Amino acid sequence: MSSSIVELIAKTRDGVDLSAAEVRAIVDGFCRGEVADYQLTAWLMAVYLRGISDAATVALTEAMLHSGTVVDLSSVKKTKVDKHSTGGVGDKVSICLAPLVAAAGVPVPMVSGRGLGHTGGTLDKLEAIPGFSTELGIEDFTRIVRDVGTSMIGQTKDIAPADKRIYALRDVTATVESIPLIVASILSKKLAEGIDGLVLDVKVGRGAFMKDEARARALAEALVRVGTGAGKRVVAVLTRMDAPLGHAVGNANETREAIEVLHGKGPADLVECTMVLGAEMLMVGGVARTVEEGREQLEKVRRDGTALDTFKRMVKEHHGDP
Repeated sequence: MSSSIVELIAKTRDGVDLSAAEVRAIVDGFCRGEVADYQLTAWLMAVYLRGISDAATVALTEAMLHSGTVVDLSSVKKTKVDKHSTGGVGDKVSICLAPLVAAAGVPVPMVSGRGLGHTGGTLDKLEAIPGFSTELGIEDFTRIVRDVGTSMIGQTKDIAPADKRIYALRDVTATVESIPLIVASILSKKLAEGIDGLVLDVKVGRGAFMKDEARARALAEALVRVGTGAGKRVVAVLTRMDAPLGHAVGNANETREAIEVLHGKGPADLVECTMVLGAEMLMVGGVARTVEEGREQLEKVRRDGTALDTFKRMVKEHHGDP
């Protein structure tokens, strides 16, 4: 593999697009130990500096996706839709969004992350609930999605393992900010959940991971193009984050505030962001035809307590105290 990887690094360095087979060869060779860390790092820097096409990014996403287990959710008959946020201070939307959407009839399998830089992760917030475990196996995850409508776990060692190893190299080689690499990293993990559709919340502003609007828009558009190229229904929404979402900051406080939304309360900006994303998820899931119709369905399950009940059932299944 050593001589051919050098050729592939050179092609990317010179702006020559790689075929899907060539991209797969790089990822598979790295996973097998035939491509050394320093060689992959050189290729990552070439991608960072020269970029790669959408077709090559789809191939990279699928190679990373198939480096591990792809969850089989065929026992969940409805259209399965997840949401991913690029992150920002006070972003606790997932905690109230997933049970709302599930209660409205669209299953939400969610593999979430921990904090990134100055932004707290969904897993950290959920673990503020006494006893709540985010480290369930795939069988339990599948069962809870089927029986309750939503489950939130952390990335297991079996889900997109190539992504974890590649990200570790990106983190120490100044290649984290590459849009094709960000896209492949996000989508490889999300598509491994066995979902049919994905709504992306690309946050932009002073409190967000992406601070520049033009760059955030470029990321959103690339995520939609590549996700669609991988055969999924993908929608991206740009949302401003120049200040923390809601009033609360800190894992336990943010979790408490997200639960308030399920009680029909909560800060207006948090409720609005949740409703916008939730309505998009219901449209992707095929149970709403318009944003207005989606919002009405979400408000109904919020008012009648169905969403709160769904959240409590999920917490109990995750060994937490509802």
